[in-house]
Amino acid sequence: MLQLIIRYINFWLKSSNQHGVHSPFVFDLVTKCFYDKTKYASYSKLKAYRKHLLSNNNTIEVTDLGIGSHVMKSNTRYVSDMAKKAGTSLHRAKLFYRLVSYLKCNNILELGTSMGIATQAMHKGNPKAQITTIEGCPNISDFTSNTFKQFGLKNIDLLTGDFNDVTKTLTSNAYDLIYFDGNHQKEATLNYFETLLPTAHNDSVFIFDDINWSKGMVEAWETIKQHPKVTVTIDTYFWGIVFFRKEQAKEHFKIRV
Repeated sequence: MLQLIIRYINFWLKSSNQHGVHSPFVFDLVTKCFYDKTKYASYSKLKAYRKHLLSNNNTIEVTDLGIGSHVMKSNTRYVSDMAKKAGTSLHRAKLFYRLVSYLKCNNILELGTSMGIATQAMHKGNPKAQITTIEGCPNISDFTSNTFKQFGLKNIDLLTGDFNDVTKTLTSNAYDLIYFDGNHQKEATLNYFETLLPTAHNDSVFIFDDINWSKGMVEAWETIKQHPKVTVTIDTYFWGIVFFRKEQAKEHFKIRV
């Protein structure tokens, strides 16, 4: 916990808002997407989805293929607790909605479905987008698949299995956005990044969750930033956002969101 606090203080001291950004692409992204204060009608649907999960007192027996949870030690977990403690926050769900809409993402991959909060937000950002989402735990996968049906969410392909195995079957695809949210370990994160790198095109965006979660994740993020195919990165403290735009000079930003 102390290390997280120290990392956050360091981030805050080194980060900026749009006034510290000189790249036109990143400036527009920050001002027109990150800091967009529009109260979109779809936000009510994001709230309704989270509220549904937060009020669900059923339990799920969890098979955790990653490093596990910092806050939930039992394998038998309440849906409401998972949504509250491990699910995407409403603030980030809204940011997902705006990102998918702003960047016009049509083909999306998510590693780590969980309760599907981020998935639903991305879907609402572009209901016509094809979303593939991978969940390692069969019980969570079944629950979330049924929740998607209950909320009438379409164009979502939920795959169940180990990320290492499933991602290898997807390398011939092209994705506009990939969200890496699962198995928050250095080696695993770098492995997923390298495996899925061939699926990136010039306008793709990769988003890594919890880049300050541990020393290993900090190291993984630093390695990703230095990759020769990576041009622009944005550190929001909770997310690491990666672009591959060849027309951009290599530059790293820390932005408060």
